Amino acid sequence: MHPEHYAKVMNYIEIGKTEGRLVAGGSRPEGFDTGNFVAPTVFADVKPHARIFQEEIFGPVVAITPFDTDEEALTLANNTAYGLAAYVWTNNLTRAHNFAQSINAGMVWLNSNNVRDLRTPFGGVKASGLGHEGGYRSIDFYTDQQSVHITLGAVHNPTFGKHS
Repeated sequence: MHPEHYAKVMNYIEIGKTEGRLVAGGSRPEGFDTGNFVAPTVFADVKPHARIFQEEIFGPVVAITPFDTDEEALTLANNTAYGLAAYVWTNNLTRAHNFAQSINAGMVWLNSNNVRDLRTPFGGVKASGLGHEGGYRSIDFYTDQQSVHITLGAVHNPTFGKHS
């Protein structure tokens, strides 16, 4: 990753150490003494108001927050300014569909991790990006619609009502 982004991710990890319990990672992986590599990092017991829960880190960092009900999980998932992607893991297909319909995210993966057909739209909602890329909808980002009306030949103005 770019050195500036590496510094940003490492800063979030330092913040995370004050906001949750570091379970794994949190530093450069063993055997990678040079370069900008970050070990997959897991924080547990993270409160919903924590920065590592609320902000997009774009690094190998996950914040785990416990919940008791599906409704509570959906409230936690939707209570953020961002909405790029969501992941739901369950053996219950009805539950999976209910979550997919209720999560406010541009993309929802059910029992998979970032597997998508490149012909489908990619993008987020809320503060996560502008519009969608990929698929037919991507053309909307690069174009503006315009209507042009032209009359060729004599102008015909329709009349309404009785003619004398």
